[in-house]
Amino acid sequence: MLDFPRWKVLSIIGLLAALCALAIPSFLPESTVANWPVHPRINLGLDLAGGSYLLLEADTDDLIAQRLKQKKAEVATDMRRAKIEIGEIKLSGNQLTFMLRDVARLEDARQLLSQKTNGVGTTGQRDWDIAVVNSTQFVLTQTKAGIDAAIDGAMDGATEVVRRRIDALGTREPTIIKQGSTRIVVQVPGLQDPTALKALLGKTAKLEFKLVDINADPAQLAKGIAPIGDVILPYPEGARIGAPYIGKLTQPMPSANDPKVALSAGTPVIAVRDEAIITGKNLTDARAETDSDNPGAWAVGFQFDTEGGRNFAKVTQANVTRPFAIILDNSVISAPRIETPILGGSGRITGGFDAKASNDLAIQLKSGALPVALKVVEESSVGPDLGKDSINAGIKASIIAVVLVVLFMLVTYGRFGIYANWAVVINVMVIMGVLALINGTLTLPGIAGFVLTIGTAVDANVLINERIREERRRGRSVVQAVELGYKEASRTIFEANMTHAISGVIMFLLGSGPVKGFAVVLLIGIATSVFTAVTFTRMLVVLWLRKNRPQTINI
Repeated sequence: MLDFPRWKVLSIIGLLAALCALAIPSFLPESTVANWPVHPRINLGLDLAGGSYLLLEADTDDLIAQRLKQKKAEVATDMRRAKIEIGEIKLSGNQLTFMLRDVARLEDARQLLSQKTNGVGTTGQRDWDIAVVNSTQFVLTQTKAGIDAAIDGAMDGATEVVRRRIDALGTREPTIIKQGSTRIVVQVPGLQDPTALKALLGKTAKLEFKLVDINADPAQLAKGIAPIGDVILPYPEGARIGAPYIGKLTQPMPSANDPKVALSAGTPVIAVRDEAIITGKNLTDARAETDSDNPGAWAVGFQFDTEGGRNFAKVTQANVTRPFAIILDNSVISAPRIETPILGGSGRITGGFDAKASNDLAIQLKSGALPVALKVVEESSVGPDLGKDSINAGIKASIIAVVLVVLFMLVTYGRFGIYANWAVVINVMVIMGVLALINGTLTLPGIAGFVLTIGTAVDANVLINERIREERRRGRSVVQAVELGYKEASRTIFEANMTHAISGVIMFLLGSGPVKGFAVVLLIGIATSVFTAVTFTRMLVVLWLRKNRPQTINI
């Protein structure tokens, strides 16, 4: 029992001192510690610091339509490469259909299409169902399993894109989690106005470069009729394109961006090739910069990766003097003429941006396109006053808990109660130090877990002290009683806290939001309280016994 080497004493004191020091910045104003080389702080959750809450929902109909368009382009490319002649590919509802011109190539086409389907889940079901009607007509239908898998993958991707966009705003500790199969919860502490946040998160930021069809008839475009292989897109003022390629709608037509929204009569439109020459997936960087050709205006500079730069150079070399459209979310934002080949893999997007608009667009492009359109279905703002009241109530509850526990232990166990009280106070600081070290976020349920941890932190010392009393009643010497007290009680302590830890882990893994915040503080408190209550107090007792060699103890 008395064998407690100096290196172990110094190690314990050093570890606890370091963790306590990590808690200090959280007690000081942020302006005070801003210039410190290291100043980890505990972040406050939405319910404590105030902020914005958004509930986003995916447009699954749009995702299904996107998959159909992608499949259409894939089928057309594969059949062309295999030299299998087919008729026009038509889209209808959840299906695409086409006619096979040469019946002798039926099995070749079927095999080629089958190779492009994928198994979903563990049932072996494919993501696309392939059927042949009347020996020549192929019908490809999206299966429910395939749609569900696509939605799940798109939601995972959308959650990550939303996280990157919010991180780029410089906010602290946002909470971004999936809710159900088609929703994402966004909580941003400290952001009181969600308007800009909604605008940033609601855009898909799908960037494409497409050649303008210079042979399209403006009269036909005015009627909403595009040549085969083209798509009609609205043409904004100042997009820098020659008037011969523009038509003005004489009647409303569905928007390519959202078929539920019609482009009004009189809207200028142009025809661009349906197939993109390059997309935003090849983008490696995007940044806001001033527009050198238009003083006072802003632009967005971009840089492609090696593959994107090579493709961009090839296309611009082959289409000098021809206009091409820079398209964001199916809206033309710029349509410059290719004056010279663009060989550096970089360029600029102009369109009358101000500084904020160019920065927001750069964030959207750099963080990637949303794989599925999101819409805000619920929003709210939490003021900081409510959080301040919660913090004050939590601090008051913590102080009351600490004072009551300290008085109880002092009255009940004397000197050994003092050691337990030291352990409680240090445990409080250590918990805060660990939360700061992991850059944790403290929520109102977290404060509840914090108070609960304080109340139960002395459980271990109660078990140890009662066991020491029992051993003294049996006639053991002071050293033997203390040694057996710590040894026998420790087993019970570890087993009891293990069951608490299992419950905390389950809450952390299966819970979300407040439940997870409570579980984090609880798990940290279990680990730190066991260490301080068993190892730290044992060290204090050993140092006292080694110095005083008492023949009796009052416990």
